[in-house]
Amino acid sequence: MPEQPSHEYLLQLAQEFGTPLYVYHIEKIAEQYQKLKTAFQKSDVVFFYACKALTNVNILKYFKFLGTNIDCSSINEVKLALYSGFQSSEILYTANGISFSEIEEAQGLGVNINIDSLSNLEKFGKRFGHSYPVGIRLRPDIMAGGNLKISTGHNKSKFGIPVAQAGKILELVNRHDLVVRTLHIHTGSDIDDAEIFIKGIEVLFEIIPGFKDLQSIDLGGGFKVPYKMGDKEIDIQRLAEKIFETFTNYEKTNGRQFRIWFEPGKFLVSQCGYFITQVNVLKETEATTFAGVNSGFNHLIRPMFYDAYHHIENISNTGGEKRKYSVVGNICETDTFAWERTLSEVREGDYLVFHNAGAYGFEMSSNYNSRLKPAEVLIIDGKAQLIRKREEFSDLLRNQVITDFL
Repeated sequence: MPEQPSHEYLLQLAQEFGTPLYVYHIEKIAEQYQKLKTAFQKSDVVFFYACKALTNVNILKYFKFLGTNIDCSSINEVKLALYSGFQSSEILYTANGISFSEIEEAQGLGVNINIDSLSNLEKFGKRFGHSYPVGIRLRPDIMAGGNLKISTGHNKSKFGIPVAQAGKILELVNRHDLVVRTLHIHTGSDIDDAEIFIKGIEVLFEIIPGFKDLQSIDLGGGFKVPYKMGDKEIDIQRLAEKIFETFTNYEKTNGRQFRIWFEPGKFLVSQCGYFITQVNVLKETEATTFAGVNSGFNHLIRPMFYDAYHHIENISNTGGEKRKYSVVGNICETDTFAWERTLSEVREGDYLVFHNAGAYGFEMSSNYNSRLKPAEVLIIDGKAQLIRKREEFSDLLRNQVITDFL
């Protein structure tokens, strides 16, 4: 197990590279991937890193080095994957609500494609017919995940073709002689119950007989990771055993064997990441003591967007008396990171670190309030390397076109 970066080392990085700062500990990624490989070693499983969680090309190249495949949610993520060394056969493209021209571009790049609407499936059939294998994303009508914002398999979700429309899918498949190699579901994020995946598999088993060319079952991702003290990760070993048992029984009964695909994202990178900020101001009020830091939801939106919890520590006064603070940002919006959180005494100028910042942190950052995006640093073999420069004012103007009408 890799040693977690110490408070002293994170503080050193903050002082060397400035704040706000994203820091990624690369050996933690390897540890998480090894957990998956070890747990599922009895099954025929392929892991696709869901790169929407973190797309810095240095991270993508590391996943290529580890031997994973890669899951992409846009054509530009596909291009980043190719740029980072992945072969077309190792790339899975699963987008939703996109124009058919993007699917055509993905087809031209030779990657695996999952389609999530009847409309685009029909267009695909008319355009490519039997000539290009395809996958279909289904909506299993299962509620799962930490909250409604990260649940994607329920009956009001925009994702996937409802399983109730399986007949319409087969009608299109037969009409256009489509080769359906993969059936895909993804029920949500932050799933801690292995039975959710089994329910999804059972939904797929009911419609599998209609797909004669099927080779793979894609179960998505969403494995829970711990955020709070006392939180537990999803029991990967138990999940692997249940998956092995379920597919083995199906093979014995039906004589068909399938490769299993998973698309972990947050599970692989969440815990590798640290987000370091500096306290600008303390503000005492009758309700709380605010610790205002030099960041906001323009850099880490998850607490405001998902009600996500991030463990926070004061790394520059670790021995201070414990007090409660509401940690807030510096943009012109309500951007509360944590309300009444117990921290070592916070002083102006102190450094606070947010844990579990590897997934959907920098990736969802913005220039709101015309503030600059932070730098990113990678720790590998105990050494820190800059992998993204901090933005400068010129970056705000880079793509603006100045006219002479005024």
